[in-house]
Amino acid sequence: MKHVPQHIVLFPDGNRRWAKNKGIASLEGHMQGYKNLLDFSEWCKNRGVKVLTAFGFSTENWNRSPEEVNYLMKLLESCLVDNLEKYDKEGTKVRVIGQRDRLPESLKNAVEKVENATKNNSNLFLNLAISYGGKWDILNAVKKIIYDKIQADQINEELFENHLSTAGLRSPDFVIRAREEKRMSNFVLWQAAYSELYFSPKLWPDFSEQDLDEALEEYDQRHRRFGK
Repeated sequence: MKHVPQHIVLFPDGNRRWAKNKGIASLEGHMQGYKNLLDFSEWCKNRGVKVLTAFGFSTENWNRSPEEVNYLMKLLESCLVDNLEKYDKEGTKVRVIGQRDRLPESLKNAVEKVENATKNNSNLFLNLAISYGGKWDILNAVKKIIYDKIQADQINEELFENHLSTAGLRSPDFVIRAREEKRMSNFVLWQAAYSELYFSPKLWPDFSEQDLDEALEEYDQRHRRFGK
């Protein structure tokens, strides 16, 4: 394979649908989805991907039932803390982007603990979006620029990107979305302006290592022109 995307964005969709098809509780679908995300990050690392940005919980997801929201918050916390040894062993650097002020205190503490413990790792950068929205990210960048009192004639794309939550990361090369929903759903709207898009018919818990290879093979065959 000649071209491997260095930054992949992942929409791990279909956890609830998967659980419904299996006749089990939807919360179990989320659990299986997060287990698959851990495997997916390792598959990516083994193929030379350097950055993985995964949608964990959107700003819109706060509108779900309190039971589901509470479960997801606890699941995200355990996903971070319980796998700290695994992240460190595999050289994975973990960072969380999104509205941290809305998160439960225990999850905030877990985020800080894992980020500090893995900050020097360099094999894979796992960027988890929790309480994240693309519109929020853009508006937040605007607010930071205003707060910093930067003059209008000094603002360019590079400066703006340095005020986004993904500051310091290269733009995503490849967006993979499970469940075949063909939309960006308010995720990395600015960052994915020239990303290649791939939609898989698989529900996320069923997405396999072979499915990743098929996606990467298609990416390898595409010709990225960036408008040229």
